[in-house]
Amino acid sequence: MLKKIKVQDATVGMYVHEICSSWMDNPFWKKSFKLTKEKDLKALSHYQIKEVWIDTSKGLDVHVEAKSVSVEEEKLQINSALQQIAAQEKKIIPRIPLKDELLRAKKKLAEAKKNVITMFNEVRMGNAIKLDQAADMVEEINQSITRNPDALLSLMRLKTANDYTYMHSIAVSGLMIALGKELDLDSASVKEAGIAGLLHDVGKIFIPSKVLNKAGQLTDEEFAIIKTHPQKGWEQLKLSGEIHDITLDVCLHHHERIDGKGYPDQLSGEALSTFARMASICDVYDAITSTRCYKASWDPAESLRKMAEWKDGQFDNTLFSAFVKTIGIYPSGTLVKLKSGRLAVVTEQTEASLLKPVVKVFFSTHSMAHIMPELIDLSISPDSISNKEDPQQWGFDLKKFTDF
Repeated sequence: MLKKIKVQDATVGMYVHEICSSWMDNPFWKKSFKLTKEKDLKALSHYQIKEVWIDTSKGLDVHVEAKSVSVEEEKLQINSALQQIAAQEKKIIPRIPLKDELLRAKKKLAEAKKNVITMFNEVRMGNAIKLDQAADMVEEINQSITRNPDALLSLMRLKTANDYTYMHSIAVSGLMIALGKELDLDSASVKEAGIAGLLHDVGKIFIPSKVLNKAGQLTDEEFAIIKTHPQKGWEQLKLSGEIHDITLDVCLHHHERIDGKGYPDQLSGEALSTFARMASICDVYDAITSTRCYKASWDPAESLRKMAEWKDGQFDNTLFSAFVKTIGIYPSGTLVKLKSGRLAVVTEQTEASLLKPVVKVFFSTHSMAHIMPELIDLSISPDSISNKEDPQQWGFDLKKFTDF
């Protein structure tokens, strides 16, 4: 049985099923492990982890007087919070059909990847960032997001562990631009947000690959090295001279938390700029929806629910709500079950409701067989989503049922 407990109630002998925190904020990259030593407990507290899920079938249970939350209770809380966001007004942004933008977005993404690789290699050799080149890339991303954000944002999730650093930079740029538009920022600020997203992780190129891509749990020393990348990136960008303060701020502070438990400066509350708060959300979302050499990706909807679980203390609540409205309660690429009993993959969002995206049905749970794929706009259909599903449990490769 899974229970969520406070770290101060954890004891040696418990089996940690999952840590309630982004895996970028601590060295515990293994999903599950048994607490066997007191130093493991001290490490959890040292890395500011507040809660963990324990599996009482594999280890000790929590003390009877300690408070715990069941999976069902947590699910109800998260669903209630997301339903409240869905009820809020969403900014209406006209868009062209997804199919009309996908081909163009694929081409632009391939070009952007080549340019980012070249740019980062130049930095690795000690050369300054070519800001004009970065601005041109961001403008291309901005135009695609304006035409239809689901095209590029969906494509950017399809990255491999080998090209993660480069594609992650492009993805965070796109997410920053999309979030900026939802926040109704002016065009200049949206552009700066995009550039900041593109360059936020440039410091990673100075981290030894054997540490950055280590498959196992990091040592304290290795995690300390990882945590130097914001400062290293900021120092490198400063050498360019033309880099805007927004980009410098985002590079240095995208791992800060709203409660002051982030790094490198432990900034909190109003000390954190809007752009740094935006970057924290976009950075985490793309990271946990991406496959890494040490961690399998979570599907988009599950990632969003995990972030909703962690958000108090980690993210700005207002900006997180805006982010949810940007990508949807059921982001593109999510497997859902409809009330009709059909399974479908979400292909894009609609302007009508965060709960009524466009989906492609392909499987019947009544006959337990594949059916003719069909696109359905749930905003004009009598059918609706009953719940999200885990594609791994069904054994589906959702790429086969989308055009991404």
